[in-house]
Amino acid sequence: MAGQQDATSIADFEKSLDELETLVRNLEQGELSLEQSLTAFERGVKLTRTCQQALKNAEQRVEKLVQNDDGSLETRPFSPDDAD
Repeated sequence: MAGQQDATSIADFEKSLDELETLVRNLEQGELSLEQSLTAFERGVKLTRTCQQALKNAEQRVEKLVQNDDGSLETRPFSPDDAD
C-alpha cells in the first residue's frame, strides 16, 4: 500500500513540475495578458509549494532508509554526497 502511495506521490510531483515548466514558458513568452499572467503566477506559486513539500517528504523517506540500512539507530540528513 505504501508503494502505491509513493508511486502516486512521484506521479503527482512530476505532473506538478511539468505544469510549472509550462507556466514558466508561457510567462517567458510575454504573450499573456496581465490577468492571465497573474493567474499563471499564482498557480505557479501553488505548484512550487506542492513540489517543495513532495521533495521534503522524499528527503524524510531517504533519512528513514539510511537509518535502517545498516540496522543502527543513527539518523542523518540526506546529502547529495551520499549518492556517490
